[in-house]
Amino acid sequence: MSVRARDLPTWREAWTAALYGPDGFFRRELPADHFRTSVHASPVFAEALLELARSLRLGRLVDVGAGGGELLRHVHTKAPGELDLVGVDLGPRPQDLPANIRWREDFPGELEGLVVANEWLDNIPCDIVEVDRDGVPRYVHVDPETGDEALGSPCHELWVQRWWPLTEPGTRAEVGSPRDRAWADVVRRLRRGVAIAIDYGHTADSRPAFGSLASYQHGRQVELVPDGSRDITAHVAIDSLGGHRTTQREALRALGVNGSRPAMEKAGRDPAGYVSALSRAGEATELTERGGLGDFWWVSTQPLLGDADPI
Repeated sequence: MSVRARDLPTWREAWTAALYGPDGFFRRELPADHFRTSVHASPVFAEALLELARSLRLGRLVDVGAGGGELLRHVHTKAPGELDLVGVDLGPRPQDLPANIRWREDFPGELEGLVVANEWLDNIPCDIVEVDRDGVPRYVHVDPETGDEALGSPCHELWVQRWWPLTEPGTRAEVGSPRDRAWADVVRRLRRGVAIAIDYGHTADSRPAFGSLASYQHGRQVELVPDGSRDITAHVAIDSLGGHRTTQREALRALGVNGSRPAMEKAGRDPAGYVSALSRAGEATELTERGGLGDFWWVSTQPLLGDADPI
C-alpha cells in the first residue's frame, strides 16, 4: 500500500463517518431537505402501501430509515388508528410527529407487520474497489476533506468475485456485502409479515462500469466529498439480496396506482374533483414512470404479485 493510501480511510470508513458519525449528515439533516423520494413525491405512495398492508392483513407498518416520518404521517392521515405505525431511524423523533406513531433508533429483537425500507440500503456504506493498471482490484481510499482518492491493498472479497467481477483497468465496484448483511438482519428478525426493500439498483447484466457513487445536497447532485455536509449514496446490487423482486411500476400498478387522466366530462360536472383527480394522475405517473421512480426495485421476502421474479 502506498504511503498516501495508508494515511487515508477507505471509502467505507469515510462514508460511515460522514453519514453516521457523532455529527454525521443523517444525525443532523432531514432527507427531504436534500433529495426527493417516492414518499416525498406523493401521498399516493403511502396509500398504496396501506392498501398492501390491508391485502396482507397486517396490522403494523414499520418504516426503516424513516427520516422525517413522512410515510407514517401520510398513512396516519389516510387511516388514523388503523395500523400500528413505527419509525426506525438514527435521527431524533420529529417534534410534530403524531403521538401515536412510535419512534426508535434501532431494531427491536423481533419484527412483524409490513416492514418497508425505502431508499435505506443505498445509504449503507460499502467499500469501493478499482482495478489498477495491472488488472488487480484494489480498495479505494479517500481524503474526507477533498475527495482525492488513492488505491490501497488488493481486494480478495468473495462478494466481488461472485456478484461484480472486475477485469478491466479503471473499472470500479461498490462491494455490496454490508447491504446484504443489513437486509439479512432485517429478514432474520421478521417473525410474521413481509419485508420490502425499495431502492434504485442494478443486476448482473446492468452493473455500472465505473460504479454509481454520488452525493446530493439541497436537491442537486454535488461534488463527491465525504465531509459530512452532504448525502452519499450508491445504487444497490439488487440480485445479491435474495428474496423476490419486481419493479415499482409493476408493484404500484398492481395496487391500483396508474396515471390515467380523468374523463373530460368530469370537468363540467365537478371542476374541483376533476382538478384533484388530474393532480393525482400526475403524481401516479411520476411514481411509475420509466427512467424515474418506476424503475426502482422492490425486493420482498415473499412474492407480492403474481409476476414477482424470484432471485
